[in-house]
Amino acid sequence: MVDYHSAGQPHPYGGNGPGPNGDYMAQEDDWDRDLLLDPAWEKQQRKTFTAWCNSHLRKAGTQIENIDEDFRDGLKLMLLLEVISGERLPKPERGKMRVHKINNVNKALDFIASKGVKLVSIGAEEIVDGNAKMTLGMIWTIILRFAIQDISVEETSAKEGLLLWCQRKTAPYKNVNVQNFHISWKDGLAFNALIHRHRPELIEYDKLRKDDPVTNLNNAFEVAEKYLDIPKMLDAEDIVNTARPDEKAIMTYVSSFYHAFSGAQKAETAANRICKVLAVNQENEQLMEDYERLASDLLAWIQRTIPWLEARDPQKTIPAMQQKLEDFREYRRVHKPPKVQEKCQLEINFNTLQTKLRLSGRPAFMPSEGRMVSDIGAGWQRLEQAEKGHEEWLLTELRRLERLDHLAEKFRQKASIHEGWTEGKEVALRDRDSGTASLAQVRALLRKHEAFESDLAAHQDRVEQIAAIAQELNELDYYDAPSVNARCQKICDQWDLLGSLTHSRREALEKTEKQLETIDELHLEYAKRAAPFNNWMESAMEDLQDMFIVHTIEEIQGLIAAHEQFKSTLPDADKEREAILGIQREAQRMAELHGIQLPASNPYTSVTAQVINSKWERVQQLVPQRDQALQEEQARQDSNERLRRQFGSQANRVGPWIQTKMEEIGRISIEMNGTLEDQLNHLKEYEENIVEYKPNLELLEQQHQLVQEALIFDNQHSNYTMEHLRVGWEQLLTTIARTINEVENQILTRDAKGISQEQMQEFRASFNHFDKDHGGALGPEEFKACLISLGYDVENDRQPKRRTDSSDFRALLGAAGSGLGDAEFQRIMAVVDPNGSGSVTFQAFIDFMSQETTDTDTAEQVINSFRVLAGDKNYITAAELRRELPAAQAEYCIARMAPYPGPDGVPGALDYKSFSTALYGESDL
Repeated sequence: MVDYHSAGQPHPYGGNGPGPNGDYMAQEDDWDRDLLLDPAWEKQQRKTFTAWCNSHLRKAGTQIENIDEDFRDGLKLMLLLEVISGERLPKPERGKMRVHKINNVNKALDFIASKGVKLVSIGAEEIVDGNAKMTLGMIWTIILRFAIQDISVEETSAKEGLLLWCQRKTAPYKNVNVQNFHISWKDGLAFNALIHRHRPELIEYDKLRKDDPVTNLNNAFEVAEKYLDIPKMLDAEDIVNTARPDEKAIMTYVSSFYHAFSGAQKAETAANRICKVLAVNQENEQLMEDYERLASDLLAWIQRTIPWLEARDPQKTIPAMQQKLEDFREYRRVHKPPKVQEKCQLEINFNTLQTKLRLSGRPAFMPSEGRMVSDIGAGWQRLEQAEKGHEEWLLTELRRLERLDHLAEKFRQKASIHEGWTEGKEVALRDRDSGTASLAQVRALLRKHEAFESDLAAHQDRVEQIAAIAQELNELDYYDAPSVNARCQKICDQWDLLGSLTHSRREALEKTEKQLETIDELHLEYAKRAAPFNNWMESAMEDLQDMFIVHTIEEIQGLIAAHEQFKSTLPDADKEREAILGIQREAQRMAELHGIQLPASNPYTSVTAQVINSKWERVQQLVPQRDQALQEEQARQDSNERLRRQFGSQANRVGPWIQTKMEEIGRISIEMNGTLEDQLNHLKEYEENIVEYKPNLELLEQQHQLVQEALIFDNQHSNYTMEHLRVGWEQLLTTIARTINEVENQILTRDAKGISQEQMQEFRASFNHFDKDHGGALGPEEFKACLISLGYDVENDRQPKRRTDSSDFRALLGAAGSGLGDAEFQRIMAVVDPNGSGSVTFQAFIDFMSQETTDTDTAEQVINSFRVLAGDKNYITAAELRRELPAAQAEYCIARMAPYPGPDGVPGALDYKSFSTALYGESDL
């Protein structure tokens, strides 16, 4: 007799073997010796084990009737082991003697022991002698080893795995609650639920009643035997009439159901894997479609907006141009901010999509032509350039219109003065009064004409000014230029005519001058002095009424200083006036003294004393009016200066604040501590604090609007312009949003790849250590040093992919050797820096570490999953896809799979291999 008492305590039933930790099926072999005496249990075990053995022996064309007797010679026992193991045992002995039987049974027991099963208290003699307890124990040991041992769900033991499988399969069914392998099965509903879950067409589950267990059990056993090739191993009455059915018998029976449905289990696993892959692809495709739509909308808005900004439709009036400026402000204030948010969100969505594609092993997303993030950035840059040009054009146009209004008013004023002066001059020059005048009168007319010529020469400058202003209005494209040109032409033509008439009159007077000898010298002197003085007063009145436009305090102060200088000349002018009037009084006194009859007016000039006094009085009136106008302009410039200082003060606070926050975000992104969730919460709080600062920008926008409405174009109190601050604010919001998105992508990477928080912190600490300049990227040498510090040894051709924790990296550190090989390091750099920029970002570093140290689904895995669903065929049909996959995923595959090209296909066969490789961006596996 062979002794199998090699280890362990005596087994009450015989079976004991190595499990996962060397104690085979320890939890399943806890049998109670006393319970075996229960006839009901022994009956159930005999029936179940017999049926189980026959389900395998019939494959060899035989069976057993009595489990105690039919295994005594060892022949059917050896045959049973060959059938269930698929292996050949030593040749049995055909003799009828006891020794032959013992030898055959020992061969069977030796084979069982060779499979790692430790048999305790089971000897060949007991089997040959027909010991029922030992025989049942041996069969149970065989069942455990060959039918139950490999059943494991989520790394549980065989018994727990089988129980968990039953619980999962029967969970959706009412009145079923599988907690064990005895009383949970008495009402028969659990058996029926297992069949219905896998073959719903065989069982009408809703018609079963919990209070009719015998009918339920018989229904399940008969259906299993008829359609599933599972022999009936128990009687319904035996189970119902036993307080606690035999656990081993139930386990044996249930394991047959498990193996019968194992193919379906494999198909379900394959279907789950395919559904998971398809769900990832569908989600990514939806994200791609959303990106394309949002990018198209944003680009369309940019393309619609740029022509509006580039349009140059000059207006004729300042109010019309100010309305255009207000329209531009409304665009900046209302229409553009939402698009800034859309652009930022689009970039975030693009980065998130690329991260998901990398994590799922898919090729990077390439937007359609013209919709790249760089295209949007280029379009946005063109938009901002158009904005800048539009605002500059608006302000230039406002300056031009302001200048035009000023020049037009100045033209009208000078033209009116000149036209007033020329009124009647043409008639006077055409008068032929010299023909009947006396010598004194002729001389007087000649002198008067000389005075007129002097006056005419004095007005030459005004005519030239009028022509120059008209020319400038034409050059600045004044909208009423035709009327200006017509008026200017009329003045010039009249001026030429006056010149010609003046020359003709002088010639006529000179013809009679020799005949005239007397002239009143006093009148002449009066006329000579009165004319320039009169011209000076007219020029003074013109200057005092002159329009002016200034933009700075210095300019108005210059005008005030010039006005004060003019006022200082008034006493001397008054003395000149008194002297001129004195000449007139002296002539009157001499005429009265000598009895001379004077003409009613001075023959040499039309500038009478009354005219001089009237114009002098007018000058005296205009001086204080000019004072008031200059003081009002002084007040306006003071107000403008306050606006400049107000804007400058606010801008000098906002500008450094934005710059400081940008620097702080840079430091935060480098010096992040704590978990990624802590970092994300901290960044979001920081973002909220930044957004709370927005009212300061809005206040600055209001102040900037007041500055523009006041037509203030320069501000020496601040180096910050509103445009710079707007751009800085938008960059600040975009930077914090991108930093938050980077942390979110790190969380996504960590969770998807199974990277622990400790690993993530170790990656970040090592990266920051070698990022000496805090630029957020590593150069090649820094990156190599970082990998070595983490224990990444690539002296071999390729690092194997595996899940690695922090302790693994510390172990690798000691094995890193002399450093990274050149060829391997070039391979790594091609992965982390595909564009050859010479730097490695933290996100690229994390992606590389996760890809190198974790497992992901592959195209080969998906192909194998489809092969399971297809029943090992090289193609799959639409019907099979619809049967095995949810409707949405099935139709997704059918719509995208190409027809199968192989010769062994059938009509409608689909090529699942090319479809699977396409999911991963591969042209061939």
